[in-house]
Amino acid sequence: MKIGKYTVHIIDSGYFGLDGGAMFGVVPKPLWEKTNPADEQNRIKLAARNLLLVSDSKKILFDTGMGNKWSEKNKKIYAVDHVSSSLERSLSGLNLTRGDITDVIITHLHFDHSGGCTVYNNSKLEPAFPNATYYIQKQQYQWAVNPSEKDQGSFFKDDFVPLKEEGVLLQIEGEKKFDDEIDLIVVHGHTFGQQLLKISDLSNTLFYCCDLFPTVSHIPIPYMMGYDIQPLITVEEKKKLLKTALDEDWKLFFAHDPEIAYATLKSTDKGIRVKDRFNSF
Repeated sequence: MKIGKYTVHIIDSGYFGLDGGAMFGVVPKPLWEKTNPADEQNRIKLAARNLLLVSDSKKILFDTGMGNKWSEKNKKIYAVDHVSSSLERSLSGLNLTRGDITDVIITHLHFDHSGGCTVYNNSKLEPAFPNATYYIQKQQYQWAVNPSEKDQGSFFKDDFVPLKEEGVLLQIEGEKKFDDEIDLIVVHGHTFGQQLLKISDLSNTLFYCCDLFPTVSHIPIPYMMGYDIQPLITVEEKKKLLKTALDEDWKLFFAHDPEIAYATLKSTDKGIRVKDRFNSF
């Protein structure tokens, strides 16, 4: 896909599993398991899917997946699967290495989005992309280093504190235009200061909706995660962005749907729903 000066690539970073009830909140299991079947531990399969934008001068990565700093115990708990795909193999398939990345825009600092930001070099943690500047909302960083008891298990400080210590993390305050094609849109329902990404030119808009709509199944308004810090705020954010996406014919890119990479929308008598689904550009 080409948007403005950028060629857009899907970066598959592996798969993992989370409890289906947690992923769909108040929605009963007989409804959500029709599209997201659970395993024997009630976990549903989720993708760690990222985006890479390539221009003549920039290679911008959106989120970094789960990373490789997992203990065997946690690999089993979260059903971490790097066998079928990984960030490294996805970059290699484009003839790129970590050193080629110029910018890393992090939506938020939950482990499944920022785990790949750092790596171990012998016993020392260091930035995984040695030539990149990393970007995060200041409000999100402040929350991540001092989270609530509800969500502290979603933040692994080894994924992001070393970036600040190395001086490569730029903290942004509020919505902004990153460049001619990239807009940062800030939402607060899932976690404080999650920055979503709108990539657009005069003819095409791709919306990296991250954990506002983690999968296709989360398009209906009540289908929200139990992980959300402010679920009623999530409701309003979903309504607003879905309407804009429908009116302006955006393509929604899903970070976690195990099968569908992006989709378009349509209006129905039940509300806004998915129109066409795609698994690749």
